[in-house]
Formats: sequence, C-alpha cells, structure tokens
Amino acid sequence: MTVDFSPFIPWPVLAGLAIIVVAIAAFAIWRRVRGAWIRSIAALALLTALANPLLLQEDRDQLSTVVPVIVDRSQSQQTPERIKMTDDALAQLKERLARFPNVEPRYVDATEPDDSDAPSTRLFNALSAAVADVPPARIGGAIMLTDGEVHDVPGVNQALGFDAPIHGLITGKANEFDRRIEVVKAPRFGIVNEEQQLLLRVFDDGPSPGGTANVTVKLNGNEIATLQATPGRDTPFSFKVERGGSNVLEFSVTGLPGEVTEANNRAVHVIDGIRENLRVLLVSGEPHAGERAWRNLLKSDASVDLVHFTILRPPEKQDGTPINELSLIAFPTRELFVDKIKDFDLIIFDRYQHRGVLPILYYDYIAQYVENGGALLIAAGPEHAGQDSIALTPLSSVLPAAPTGQMIEKAFYPRLSEEGRKHPVTRGLDGSADEPPHWGRWFRSVDVEPPQGQTVMVGADNHPLLVLNRAGQGRVAMLLSDQGWLWARGFEGGGPHVALYRRVAHWLMKEPALEEEALTARASGRTLEITRQTIGANPGNATVRYPSGKTEMLPLTQAEPGLFKAEKKMDEIGLFEIRNGEMTTLVHVGAVDAPEFKAMISTTEALKPIADKSKGLVTRVSDTSGAISIPPILPVRGQIRVADNDRMQIHLTNETVLKGINTLPLFAGFAGVGILLLAFGAMWWREGR
Repeated sequence: MTVDFSPFIPWPVLAGLAIIVVAIAAFAIWRRVRGAWIRSIAALALLTALANPLLLQEDRDQLSTVVPVIVDRSQSQQTPERIKMTDDALAQLKERLARFPNVEPRYVDATEPDDSDAPSTRLFNALSAAVADVPPARIGGAIMLTDGEVHDVPGVNQALGFDAPIHGLITGKANEFDRRIEVVKAPRFGIVNEEQQLLLRVFDDGPSPGGTANVTVKLNGNEIATLQATPGRDTPFSFKVERGGSNVLEFSVTGLPGEVTEANNRAVHVIDGIRENLRVLLVSGEPHAGERAWRNLLKSDASVDLVHFTILRPPEKQDGTPINELSLIAFPTRELFVDKIKDFDLIIFDRYQHRGVLPILYYDYIAQYVENGGALLIAAGPEHAGQDSIALTPLSSVLPAAPTGQMIEKAFYPRLSEEGRKHPVTRGLDGSADEPPHWGRWFRSVDVEPPQGQTVMVGADNHPLLVLNRAGQGRVAMLLSDQGWLWARGFEGGGPHVALYRRVAHWLMKEPALEEEALTARASGRTLEITRQTIGANPGNATVRYPSGKTEMLPLTQAEPGLFKAEKKMDEIGLFEIRNGEMTTLVHVGAVDAPEFKAMISTTEALKPIADKSKGLVTRVSDTSGAISIPPILPVRGQIRVADNDRMQIHLTNETVLKGINTLPLFAGFAGVGILLLAFGAMWWREGR
C-alpha cells in the first residue's frame, strides 16, 4: 500500500496557505498565546483535508517465466535414429515443463533457411527470434535439443541478451563414427581424350577403424576404376574425359557397419568436356552443287580441322591428258584409312561411290572404325542407288539402310517423322511446325529398304530421308538426298541446313544434349530440375532419393515432344539420386562444402563453453542402453550462482503485471468530517475556558 494526494486546490495555493499557517502557528506558540497548539492542529487538519490524501493499493499478477525450447531439425538430425531420439526427448521435456504452471515454454523447430545453398545449424538465431518480444528479465533459461553440431554458437565473451542458463540435450551416441568422401581439387573443364587429374579424400570422423577404404569411380554411369584410399590423406586419380559436354564423375566409398549415415559416402564432380579440335574427313565422290555447302559449313567452324578430298579423276578415266598438266595429288588412301583413321572424329562420304579408288579391304577398316566408336555420315546421291554403291561393300555391315536401286524423282517438302518431332537432332527445327513446312522443296531422294535405327525425316510419300543409328560403339547417319544445297542457296526461302547438319554431326560425336534417351538433372540454388528426353511414350514419374534416404515420386510433364521435365525446391541439401526406369543420374543440390555435412557425428563440445558460462547443463538424452532420459528441471528464485551437474536450473522471474489500483480517500466522508469537527471543537472548548 502507498499514500498519494489529490488536492482540491492547486498545489501552489495549498503550499502558500501552509506557509501562512505555519508562520502564524509558530508566532503564536512563540508568544505563548493560549490555545495556540490546538489552533495549529486544527489548521493542519484543514490543510490535510484540502490536500485530500488517498490510500493506494496495486492489484498485480505474477508474470510467467519464458523458457524457449529450440529443437534442431537440420539435415544432420534427419537420420531415423536421431529423429526418434529427438521426438521421444521432446515428449518427455513437454511433460516435465507442464508441471510448472508459471513456466511458459516456447517450442521452436530450427531448420535451414529455404534460400541457403550452404546450410548450417543456426540454433542461436532461432533462439533470438523466439524471445525477441520478451523482456530479458522474464527469460528463465533456454533448452536446445540437438546433435551438438551447432554453427552459430556465440563466443564466451559475447553477450546473449539475457542472464539465464543455456542447456543442451544432445541426441546421438557417444563415440559415434562416420565415414565420408569429398572431392578436394578437380578441374571444371577438360580436353576430350586427354589425361586429367583430381584429388579426393576420405574422412573418418570419430574413432577411425584404420586401414584403407575402397572407392569406386564411375564416369557417366560406367565404372572405370577402383581405388584404395587412406582416410585423412589426399588420393590422386587420373582419368580421361570421354565425350564433349557434361561428364559426371561419381565417387563412392564402401560404408562401414555402425557409421552414422551412408548419405555422405558418395560425391560427384561434373566436368565439361571440350574438344580441342574436331578432325573431320570429308570425301566427295565427284564435284557437285552440294559439295560447297558441306565444305562451307565445316570450314566456318574454327574448332574443326577439315581434311577434304574430291575425286576428280577416277582410275578408269583415260583421256590422254599429260600428268604435268593435271593439278591433282595422289589420294593417300593408306595413310587416311589405315594409319590415321583413328585420329578422325567424323568421316563423311559425300556422294561417294566405289570406283576402285579405295581397295575393298579399306571399307572393312572403316566399318571397324565405326564399331569401335567412330562416327560416319553418308550424304547419298544417285550413285548410292547404282551398281557402284558403297552399300554393296563391306561397309554395309554398319549402314542402317540398304538401297533398293531406285531413285524417287519427285518434288517434296522434307518433313519430320513422329520420331523426328521427338528426337533432339530434329526437334524444333525452324519451320517444321507449319504444314507444309516453312522451307524449300527438294526434288529427289534414294529409295531404301525399311531402315534400322530412327527415321527422323521423311521425303516424298513418307520414304526415309534422314536415318540415325548406332553400330557397335559408334554411330552412323544417312542423309538419303543430295539436295540439301537447295536450302543453302535459299531456294524457295531455303531451310535450316546449318542447324540440321551441325546437330547431326554433334549427335554422331555423342553430344550428351542430343541423346534421344537421356535422364539429366541440374540444381539451380535449392531447386532441382529434372529433364527426361525420349522418343518413346510418356516415361512416367521420376523417383528422387534424398540425401537422408527418403524417396519421393515426381511427375514428369511434357514440355515439348519427346522432352519431359520436373522441378521442385528441395528442403534438403546434398547428393540426390534420380531414377526413371533403368536410367539413373546424380546431382548435388547446394554447396558441396556446406557446414551441415562437414561432420555428422554428435558432440557435446560445441555447446559446452556457453553452457558453462551461463551455469547450464549439457548432457546426452540417451544412455548406454539406448533408453531416452532427460535430467530433472529445478526452478530457482533469485540469481543462479552455481551450475548443477544433474539438473536443468530455470531462473523464475520476479516480474509482475499491473491489473488495477484500489484508492481509499483518508479525509473523505464521515471520517474526515469527524476529524475536522473534533479539531475545531477542541479549539472552541479551549476558548470557552
């Protein structure tokens, strides 16, 4: 209770009256005037009544003590064992805190930010956000349920913003062990078929079993090596980039019994293959209008080393012209087709026919070159349907289409077949979407038997025009007309001859982006983008295996004919495996060196310094038997001076909230009137004597 005043007249006036009364009373007492004391008391009683004293009583409620409980839901906590530990410990903690009605727990699930490419466990950020609206005096402590891998622990000299204990309840088991693998140093680009080197390292976190680790290396899904790596040491690895474009190296280390997780036992590295110089051999059987179109196209590419021969004088031509008047060189058949055939990335036969220039055995060498991984393009003209056709040589073993011996002499628009609308070589060619196609006509093509492989373009009456096929490890393309030069000359508006020829050449050289059956994935930030190319039916769903081990089905929707895509923002970071049918691919979402994956073993050391400073407790929630048990909670009034090694202390707040004020006027009503009457009556009584 307190006493306050609510005067009936202003304080300055009341103060002036009080000064006058005191002065008169002092003078009367000094002169020993009869009844001076009684008169003084009566005057003071009147002044007190004018001051209107009030008796105040505040009505207050005790405020609750806020205890934030930060639950670590980061990715290192997502193993099945730790999920169960966390949930069981949280249930016990809720039951314990519910016993104290004046304690207000605030439960916060701490996860990685959705926009972070390098995830980390930031529990103290979550703690600050949880108590941002709470006065520091009301915070009784903080409890963190985590595996101990916390990456934003403040320094021991850094202020927390409140004076209360920090407690850590640690999931996982003591002496945990985990093995992981990382690519330490690797090139981002590499010349195709040239030696490249990278460094990888196997890490053993926790008590290491020693010895060496088996590492399996795959390139584009094919196993290429097995290594023995010593944990903690860099292991060099040499390899050759096998193709242009994206190449995926996968490293997987054999897991060990009892390790925390095998989610980090694999690592990937993507290296872009660059062809230093594309070596192309172009052999024209005779001069013709389309020869220059091929030559101009190949010469316009600075990355192409072109070797071009045109057979001007076949051996049977004898017209008596003196040799010194001929500007001809001998055709180096042995050097090209025996000694150096493996040096060529692509061989093109442009309207070539067998007329004795090449020995019959050399066609077999070319067939072997294709089957061993080479690329062959046949640009056929009328001679391909004749008796000297190269389809009648040993080269026929790798050709996808055999001529019938007839030419189709009819004007037609080259059109994409159903497979061609889906095949990446011809899909989306400019002008192909119109009917008739928005390009010029051709006027003849070679008639062939039903071909092998994929017929991606058709000519008159739907006869095959462009056929693509695989032969052994190599590839073959057949363009069954010699009139592509009409597009190059702009006849009837021309056509996309440059795009078509280049795509065919790149497909022959196994450009990954032009594979007709391919499953690829890429990460843009935390967004996973899946692309499935197929010339078949709808491929169905893609199965995504997360780093934590869980799987999810993502529907693939058609973006273009033969092209299906899926996209999703992932809530995990790490190595994802995508599967569709028998096809699989790997992609790493987020930063490879993210703190969340540097160590997966649980620890009590990270939180111990801040807990010791704040008089908190750090302990594991699981004992040696695997049972979940959390320490008791001890509410403490007043300042916590000593840490308790067995209990979690909570500082109870003394803060209250004002609900209302009760007032009682001391000189109001009959009590005040009675006091004044008594004072004045005594004064009159004294005067009467």
